[in-house]
Amino acid sequence: MTRTVTVGLDGSAESRAAAEWAAREAELLGLPLKLLQVWEPVPEPMAQAPLLGSETHQHWTDRITREAAADIARRHPGLEVITEQLSGTPGEVLANAAKDAELLVLGSRALGGVAGFMVGSVGLSVVAHAERPVVLVRAGKQAADEHETDPAGSPSAATPFRPVVLGLDVESPDEELIGFAFQAAARRGTTLRVVHGWTPPPYYTEAVTADLVIQAPEAPETLGEKTPLAEILLPWRQKFPGVEVTTECHCGTPADHLVDAAREASLLVVGRRIRRSPFGAHIGPVTHAALHHATAPVAVVAHD
Repeated sequence: MTRTVTVGLDGSAESRAAAEWAAREAELLGLPLKLLQVWEPVPEPMAQAPLLGSETHQHWTDRITREAAADIARRHPGLEVITEQLSGTPGEVLANAAKDAELLVLGSRALGGVAGFMVGSVGLSVVAHAERPVVLVRAGKQAADEHETDPAGSPSAATPFRPVVLGLDVESPDEELIGFAFQAAARRGTTLRVVHGWTPPPYYTEAVTADLVIQAPEAPETLGEKTPLAEILLPWRQKFPGVEVTTECHCGTPADHLVDAAREASLLVVGRRIRRSPFGAHIGPVTHAALHHATAPVAVVAHD
């Protein structure tokens, strides 16, 4: 069965932005786009009301998918668009739908300022449970936002893509995560910017300068070529010789450096470790911060 790029659609501005991003990504991947609408059954007392019954509710959800499909078809005439409606709890249905998708795309509502973005309980639940890549796209995201500015300084979809940024932990690198980032950069014909952040040992004092900390023996990266990060990326550079790779190692909170790098990125790629335990799923503080504050679309890749 051919996988699809699946997007959760609810008629909101953020889901429409996610659908448009998903359409562009489906074109890059050469895959069909699936618009998935999840509607929760109307409680029985409400279902008896003539204006709020289940048939009326389903009519409006049908309209959302029909209009979205027609809109996508107009802007992406060569793209195969599939629509599907499912009933149930949105978080559970979407996480389950991700199993058959190449990736699942959801919307994220912008709050502005230092507040960042509102991922929402459904989005966080899906990210925490889906074992396929999930991409969060903020409301109002435009195609031009993912590209370099033109000579006049204006955003333009005609210019090259901005870099793909990968947040990588050198202590536990995952091949699925790294492979996803390299493939995303290759599809876009752009640079892969690998960012690693590390926290200095507690015995370093505030008096120690950043330069001294970065050159300390405990630092994961040095100026040499044979570093942990360079060794991790070497086979991937050989597998994707057309992808230019830059690496950065920063002292400080990893999430802060990733959010900062995402300002000039077309896509931010981060990981989530799959935890099959009675204590439930866990997103992780770095990924959680990226979801709420990164301005670029954020791809969360689940891995063991």
